[in-house]
Amino acid sequence: MARHTERHRSERIGWLRAAVLGANDGIVSTASLVVGVAASNAPLPQTILAGFAGLVAGAMSMAAGEYVSVSSQADTERADLMRERRELETDLPAERRELTSIYQQRGLDADLAAKVAEQLMAHDALGAHARDELGISEMHTARPIQAAMASAATFAVGAAMPLLTLLIAPASHTVAVVSLVSLLALSALGAVAARAGGAPVVRATARVTFWGALAMALTAGAGAWFGAA
Repeated sequence: MARHTERHRSERIGWLRAAVLGANDGIVSTASLVVGVAASNAPLPQTILAGFAGLVAGAMSMAAGEYVSVSSQADTERADLMRERRELETDLPAERRELTSIYQQRGLDADLAAKVAEQLMAHDALGAHARDELGISEMHTARPIQAAMASAATFAVGAAMPLLTLLIAPASHTVAVVSLVSLLALSALGAVAARAGGAPVVRATARVTFWGALAMALTAGAGAWFGAA
């Protein structure tokens, strides 16, 4: 008999979140930095240096922040699982009643809920409680290294976009060209992320483009103000 397999978008949540956040931050922060420095009438080499420094620092910051954040989540999950393991070792009947109650709350009658709890606990007691009581599953478990690497890599890729644009943009139109290309990249990123996650494309694209434009406009204004001063 052929095996039926389904792939759901929720399986992508872990890497998709880190990847989209990293690429979005890479484009917005580096483009804003480049636009701000360029608006201050700084020489091109200094603008490139500032952008490259922002790329490296931002990628490392994203990796460190994501690793610490997801590690904290993983620590919490491990602590909950250890506590659940101890409870299963010391009071198995109470844990079976607890699982039975959970299934009753989800719509099963008392007899069926008790049978389901008994059979699932006979197969994998800790796994059943982790999934149905704690909400921890293999699909959504915290993976700090994966999240850190995805964030750093996608930040660097996103940050490379305004930097490459800076190298080929006419010196007299640096701010306008970098801003335009970066906004187009943000729009494309928002659309791709929305498609991958099953979200409304127009809303996601408009959201990411608006905040990117606002960040670049404010940074350009600050660069022009302090450059003139």
